[in-house]
Amino acid sequence: MGNEDDRRPLVLLLAGSGYGQQAPLLWWSRFVAEAAGCEVVAPSWVVDDAAGADPVGFVERAVDAALGGRLPDLVVAKSFGCCALPWAVRNGVPGVWLTPVLSLDAVATALAAAPDVHDAIGGSDDPLWQPQRVPGTAARLQTVDRADHALQVTGDWRLSQRLQADVSALVERRVAGLGEPRRVS
Repeated sequence: MGNEDDRRPLVLLLAGSGYGQQAPLLWWSRFVAEAAGCEVVAPSWVVDDAAGADPVGFVERAVDAALGGRLPDLVVAKSFGCCALPWAVRNGVPGVWLTPVLSLDAVATALAAAPDVHDAIGGSDDPLWQPQRVPGTAARLQTVDRADHALQVTGDWRLSQRLQADVSALVERRVAGLGEPRRVS
């Protein structure tokens, strides 16, 4: 039996409200992390009226329950799951944030304060991607031309597939860069 010093890097994978763990961006992110030998924690949830009324609180409670006091080495989150941004910034957990809902003040404020260990990607045709709300952030922001909230380009499946492969490559780079496991002090 190994001790905590031997544990694999931990990747937290967070779904959107209507974009589950089996959807392409998250499915490939899990595949990439597991292929690199990471442990993946991917809580599931149903976004009901209560979750919609307090999305940040809902996601933070789900994350705390799923992690059992541990801190992940990396978060990969889609849309609603990006409501974990305030938690991640507060706890120093780096992340890849796919189509964060920047119309939510708490998410925009957290991304604006995020250091350069965070990547956020949104589409130019996604009304929820509002990078102008995070001026001065040190996070790396990428706007994908013509992409919607699913990071797909309407009517062009080939381009959509290439764009999503680029996201998987970013996740792969971030996973490959994980060093020593994070520990809760």
